[in-house]
Amino acid sequence: MPKTRIQEMNGVALLLFTVCVLAGLAISQETRQPAYAISGALVGLYFLFAIKVVRQWEKVAVLRLGRYVGLRGPGLCHIVPIVETLSPYVDQRVRVSTVSAESTLTRDTVPVNVDAIVFWMVWNAEKSILEVEDFVQAITLSAQTGLRESIGRHELAQMITERETLGRELQRILDEKTNPWGITVQSVEIRDVRIPQGLEDAMSRQAQAERERQARIILGQAEKEIADSFVQAASSYTENPIALHLRAMNMLYEAIKEKGSMVIVPSSAVETMGLGGTLATAALGGAKP
Repeated sequence: MPKTRIQEMNGVALLLFTVCVLAGLAISQETRQPAYAISGALVGLYFLFAIKVVRQWEKVAVLRLGRYVGLRGPGLCHIVPIVETLSPYVDQRVRVSTVSAESTLTRDTVPVNVDAIVFWMVWNAEKSILEVEDFVQAITLSAQTGLRESIGRHELAQMITERETLGRELQRILDEKTNPWGITVQSVEIRDVRIPQGLEDAMSRQAQAERERQARIILGQAEKEIADSFVQAASSYTENPIALHLRAMNMLYEAIKEKGSMVIVPSSAVETMGLGGTLATAALGGAKP
């Protein structure tokens, strides 16, 4: 994670220092008086430590004899050396922190390893400088603690299927804690939830057994529906023998309509359906003289 930038020399200050030193040397050579060279070096040193450059996305606090006097930036910043000092530069862009919780127990006492990503930014540089010593470390440790607390309030199934809910809850916890520091947590994303290998194998076997159970239930329901249909059909055929005969004749037709097929029908079935005469007529009609 990037840290706050400390005070450093910049190109503008170095340029002014070089110009002052060269100008002092040139004047000293012309006048044969070394005082101008010394004066040019002193003025150059003043600009070297007095001119600061603050980047577009940064803010910096000015402390005069240890007392806060205001923020500076972005752009050129002038301070009085020795009397005034600058705090570390505060980056106000969106930052990303990676946090993890290892071997943390869920609500149903399952040890899990969870990785999360926290997106946050400094919206008030003054508060972040004056209210907390190291807000980068504070954010990281607070996110890790909040992640462990959220894991303990959820069951394993919820963590796996409702990652967005866990992320929003963690964002709310962190935002309430960091707002007084001038920092806002924009979002938290749960990147990975890992469980022990043995438990993962057991859950896989449980899921497989559950699928087999569901398949057997569906098959049983289908058999029951078929049996109910047969019961209804039998009831209809009992009340209407002609329908039963028509159904039997249709089944025989379906069986013998293909060429070269032969169907053996018990004599009892033929007598029951009254098909003796019909079959005999069909046989005589198909016999050769």
